[in-house]
Order: sequence, then structure tokens, then C-alpha cells
Amino acid sequence: MWQRFVAWLPERTDARVRTFAWLSFVAEVLIIGTGGAVRLTGSGLGCPTWPRCTADSLVPTPEMGFHGVIEFGNRTLTGLVGTLAIAWLVRGGRMPRTRRVLFVLAAIVLGGIIAQALVGGVTVLTGLNPFIVGFHYVASVSLVCVAAAFLALMDQPGGERERVVPRGFAILTHIATGVLALTIVFGILTTGAGPHSGDANAGRSGFDAQVLEHVHAWPSYVLFALTLALVVVAWAKRLPVRGWASALLAIELVQITVGLYQARNGLPEFAVGTHMVLASLTAATMTVLVLRLKHPLTPRS
Repeated sequence: MWQRFVAWLPERTDARVRTFAWLSFVAEVLIIGTGGAVRLTGSGLGCPTWPRCTADSLVPTPEMGFHGVIEFGNRTLTGLVGTLAIAWLVRGGRMPRTRRVLFVLAAIVLGGIIAQALVGGVTVLTGLNPFIVGFHYVASVSLVCVAAAFLALMDQPGGERERVVPRGFAILTHIATGVLALTIVFGILTTGAGPHSGDANAGRSGFDAQVLEHVHAWPSYVLFALTLALVVVAWAKRLPVRGWASALLAIELVQITVGLYQARNGLPEFAVGTHMVLASLTAATMTVLVLRLKHPLTPRS
């Protein structure tokens, strides 16, 4: 069966590989969504052991209720993404050398999935330590960005690349990327100090959640201002990245709106979960924008 599966894979990055890439990207985003559901419904210890759900069962038992189902569902998605990454690796080994970057990205996804599963196990075994939970989220967002990078590069030829935007625009984009990373870090610290711990008995970080809410908001507003500047310049100069810059600005607008809503309404679970997913989509869009700053060199006669 495995040989038939390998034979089904295409010789080059055609529609089937694109399907693998999109499925992996969607599954990674779903992992963040279901991971948020685990935390926001108090199901963090729905499966109290790892790697089995209980000491005697690989899957949740009826006595564990919906908490066990939610936690086990999140774990199951990890296996799905791992399978897709293996398919990428099998296909990547047969790619031309100029496209080996796709093989590397697939390898990173597979390695990241394994690391993500191990960190998830440590999270359960440490009783949902907020710092480990935060690191688990960082790993998930990173894998979403890698999957986005794969999608951005798969249709481009390999070889050397050249910048297609002014140097100042590229520098401003990289600064915005750093501010986005800072915003996500403070968002994780804010959540780690807030009420959504994943379980009633889980510990919190000990930081002041209200202070962190304001600290988290500051870089997010700076990011929005930088992105607005990027959009204005991109459209004024008709840069090829203006569409992605506009998409980034639109996602940030929604993200800020959801953030303000949740802060003013007592952190409702659905809004917090939406905020987590939007953060990963913002990071993915920023990844594509950065990669679009350069295009493959145009062949010269």
C-alpha cells in the first residue's frame, strides 16, 4: 500500500503537492483552534496522561465526557499533520536540486510536529504549566508560518532571488515582522496570566494580567501603524506586494477589533479563541509578504 501511495505522488510540485500543502496549512491552523478550545473549555487535562489518554486507554472513555473528546481531538490532528509532512518528504526527495528548499520546509514541519507532540506531553505531565503552554502555542504558530512559506515558494522556480521592492520598504517590513513577534509574545504572557488556564487546578504565571493587556496592546498598535505605512507606500509605488500588504492590514484590523471586544467584555471564550487563530493567520500573511519581497532572477539572454 505504501509503494502505491508513493507512486501516486507527482514527479514535481503539481496539484497533488499543492493539496498536501494546503491541507497541512489548514490542519495547523485547526490545531491552534482546537488547542484554544482545549484551554478555553477547561479540557487541558481531559486526557490526564500522555501519550495515552488514560493509564489504561489510548482513547478517551465515556466517563471522561466532552473534556476527553476535545483534548483527544487536538492530539489526533497532530498525527494528521505528521502524515502530510511525511508525504512532503517522500516527494521532496525526488525534486530537482533547485527545489530542495521545499524538501527542507517539509522536514521542518515533520520535525516540528514531533517536537510539538513532545511539548504537548510535557504540558500535560507538568499540569499545564503556563510557560510550557505558551511555548506550545509558539511552536504551532511557527509551523503555520512554515506551511505558508511552502505555499508561497512552491510555484516559483529555484535559484537566486532578487529584491523587487525598494530597500527602505524591505527594511520597514522586517521591522514590522519583529514587532509582530513581540506582540505575539506579550499576548502569550497575557493569556498565561489570565483566567483561561485550561483546568481549574492549573497554575498561572503570577504576572498582573491587566498590566500585560496594556503592554500587549502597545506593540500591536505600532504594528498596525507600520503596516498602514507599508500599504500606502506599496500602492503609491505600485509595488508587486501591495496585495499581500493590504491583506495583512485587513487581518490586523479584525484582530484589533476582536482584541478590544474581548478586553472590554470579560474575555469571552469564543473571542479569545478567535484572537488566537487570527494571530497565527497574521503571522502566516507576514511570512508570505516577506518572501514576496524577492522574486527569482529573470533569465538573461
